[in-house]
Amino acid sequence: MLENIWFIAAVWMGLALLASLISIRTGISVALIEISVGVVAGNLAVGLEGGTLHVGIAGAGAGHLHHVLQSTEWTNFLALLGSGVLTFLAGVEIDPVSLKTNWRASVLIGVISFAAPFVVVWLFAQFVFGWSLHQAQIAGIALSTTSVAVVYAVMIEGGFSDTAMGKMILTACFITDFGTVLALGTLFANYNLWLLLFVVVMLIVLWFMPRWTQSIITRLGETQVSEPEVKFIFFILFFLGGLATTAKSEAVLSAYLLGLVVAGVFLRDKTLVRRMRSIAFAVFTPFYFIKAGLYVSLPALWTGLLVITVFLTLKMVTKIAGVFPLARLHYMKVKEASYTTLLMATGLTFGTISSLYGLQNRIIDQNQYTILVSVVILSAFVPTLIAQKFFQPTVEMMHAWGRVYRRRLGTLSVEDIDAESGKDHAEANAEYQVET
Repeated sequence: MLENIWFIAAVWMGLALLASLISIRTGISVALIEISVGVVAGNLAVGLEGGTLHVGIAGAGAGHLHHVLQSTEWTNFLALLGSGVLTFLAGVEIDPVSLKTNWRASVLIGVISFAAPFVVVWLFAQFVFGWSLHQAQIAGIALSTTSVAVVYAVMIEGGFSDTAMGKMILTACFITDFGTVLALGTLFANYNLWLLLFVVVMLIVLWFMPRWTQSIITRLGETQVSEPEVKFIFFILFFLGGLATTAKSEAVLSAYLLGLVVAGVFLRDKTLVRRMRSIAFAVFTPFYFIKAGLYVSLPALWTGLLVITVFLTLKMVTKIAGVFPLARLHYMKVKEASYTTLLMATGLTFGTISSLYGLQNRIIDQNQYTILVSVVILSAFVPTLIAQKFFQPTVEMMHAWGRVYRRRLGTLSVEDIDAESGKDHAEANAEYQVET
């Protein structure tokens, strides 16, 4: 029964449905619930012995028990596709105009969000825990990331993706993860012809992609049942992903950049964004987030609890020490600055990718891999939960920060002035002016 592909698919989607219902009931991001469901299902095992049903923890000395949830080749592909599509959509949400307006805050927060934990974790792993140079570098890279996937899911569910602060946070996530990929590529990449070919082809595609996408939409229409524009985007994502993996790079980087360059086209076609978002959140991302939970082994988590706690504390402390002062410096109130800091402290996509890269290339061992991935998964859950429960701002306040920030920079637009004439916006702006 557990080898039947339909039953396997039913189990995965049943867990995704359960996560959605729990998310709606609790108000917690569905991404976090799906990760939690993956942790529970991945560590739960059942088996029959002597006609009696036994339930226990997987890997805890119960050899006759079998995992309730296991990865297969096709679930791994769907999870990989989920991370790519979600990262692409996160890039699409970055409004080019907002990017230009908020570039200073995004770049400064993004750079310090990467650099502070990277350096501190690297040095701590090497000189305190005694890891080798390259092992410590992998640890620093894995724990310096910010999860675009989790942050984007939170922004969409909260209705924050259209706010200035939401776009600034997503852009800062991009800067942080770009630093992660740059560090991984600089320190460990294979400099060969495939890498050169990937870079050249990616630059060409990125240059022409907005023109190609707009041309398909204009010539073929926006309401074709066959969805040619969606298929075209998937084709490019798959093609660049294939080149990236062949060149020993990461497909999610090209997906993010691809979303960034077509953001202007998608900004004018919200229907296309909603269709792709529906496809991603209904089919692909549940596999990605649930699979992320499968990486956490409860027995290994317990044995490496001290190291995991230290690494998680280092990541949180360095993110807070680096991001919070910059957020306050850019006119955020304490609540919004705390919310931004906690979201920048999340990690998932590039953290697991970096850890898996170290394991597959025999830079780190299985125990170190389990420790790093456990910290990454916990960093996706803990700061996001705290941010949502205690520091989540309102949409009005996130809009108000954007108007106050642009006013301080002297870039207030006509739309901002018109918006400020409304009572709610005027009150929100006044509150921000007083408290910052």
